[in-house]
Parts: sequence; C-alpha cells; structure tokens
Amino acid sequence: MALPPTFEQKSTDGRALRYCLYGPADGFPLISHSGTPSTRWKRPDQIEAMEQSGLRVLMYDRPGYGGSTRRPGRTVADAAQDVVTLADAHGWPEFAVFGGSGGGPHALACAALLGERVTRCAVLSGIKPDPGRQPALRAGLEGIARDIMARIEAGGPEFPPDPGAEPLPPALDDPDAMARLRATFVESFDGWLDDSAAFARPWGFDPAAVKAPVGIWRGTADANVPADHAEWLLATIATAEGHVYTGGHLPGPAVYGQIYEWLKGSDSARPSPG
Repeated sequence: MALPPTFEQKSTDGRALRYCLYGPADGFPLISHSGTPSTRWKRPDQIEAMEQSGLRVLMYDRPGYGGSTRRPGRTVADAAQDVVTLADAHGWPEFAVFGGSGGGPHALACAALLGERVTRCAVLSGIKPDPGRQPALRAGLEGIARDIMARIEAGGPEFPPDPGAEPLPPALDDPDAMARLRATFVESFDGWLDDSAAFARPWGFDPAAVKAPVGIWRGTADANVPADHAEWLLATIATAEGHVYTGGHLPGPAVYGQIYEWLKGSDSARPSPG
C-alpha cells in the first residue's frame, strides 16, 4: 500500500481530526474539504495534481469519516472552527479553501465565517441550500453502500467512469482503493449520515456574506448535481465567478490543475506563512 501518512490534531473540545498533507512543504496553504462521502486519502491522479500545484494541501476528514471523531448534530458552519484548529496548529494565519461536491458548502462556510484568513475559495460540483431536502436514513445509505460493494466484488472499479471514458481497473486489485472505500463508508456510515443531516438543516451561515474571491466549477455532464446549483451560487455570491468544464461530477487532473492555479491567485509568488 502507498497511502500517505495520517496526522491527527485535537479539536478545542477534544475530538480527533485526522488529515493528510500533500504538495511541497513551503507551498501556500490550502485546506481542502472532501465530498460526501469521501476520505483524506486521494487517488493517484488527484495526488499528482496536488503535488504539481505548488500548494501545501491539508486534506482532512470531517467528523465521522476515517477516524475523525464523530460530532452528532453538527452543522455545515461547524467546519469553520475545525479548520481554524488545523490552520493554527500549522501556523497558517491565512489560507485558501477548496470543497468538492458535499465539501463545497463546508468550504463556503469557512469563506463566510473566517474573514480575511481565507484568501480564495473554490467549489467543484457544489450544492446549494435546499430547505425541503430530506436527510438520508442510515438504512438507505447502507443499501447504497451494499450496491457499490457488490459491483466491486463483481470486478467493478472504485468509482464509475464518465460515459464514454476508458474502463477503470478493478478496485479489488488495488489495496489503496479498497482502503479508501473502507475509510469512506465501509467501516462507518456516521460521516455520510451526518453530512446528509447537516445539508437538510440551515447551514448556519449566509453564502451571500462571502467576501473572498470564489470560483464555481461544474461539469457539463454532471449526473449528481444539476446545473441550477452552480447557477444559484453564482447569483447569490457577489464575488463568485463561474467555470464550466466538459465532463461529469469528477473532473480529470487538468481541471484540478486549473483550480489549484486559480486558488494561488496573486498569492502564488508569496512565501508560505509559518
């Protein structure tokens, strides 16, 4: 197995926050929020994009995922305090934030609540608030997970490729892929369940309050998140700019590279704080 090392930081209330670090140690800091469900351990193509970005990427597991202590009843806004804990532990007075899919609202929470500490915020395939949304039930998530694992046991890939894309290798042949799946939902559904509940409640912040530059990326063939979510975010956040790529919910390394370049912005030539 070639998974990167895991680090652990205690939150202000004593919870464990587990994370990995990617990219050069002297790169400008980026705190990244994974999707729902997901884990701090990323695929090789994503790692390569982070290593080439020139950013120091801290990818952490939200409470309930991958050994980070569960925080029942958490809101989307609660992510901001955990991010402050992680940033302070590394001596980062300012940093960029990035959130993919279900990580998008959590990145926006940081941008809205942490003021000038957040230099830029990127959202990829992110969702908008949905007051009528029903939270997922544990039994429903367990059913989805069983279906995913049944496809994998039958020789399927770690995740379904975009229509027309080349077939992906069987996940069973890759110990790292299986470790990512276990950390994401096989060992515990708590993070996935609590994300779902948090999205169904008020998020605890106003997206319109974000003052930092925001980049909103969406794919032309995203089967998970309709385009109206990106359109709502662009209409609501005055500092937001839209980016559209050809592809589905998860883009290829080139798009991740574009996002990382945008996140560096005018700070790309400045030395890393701390």
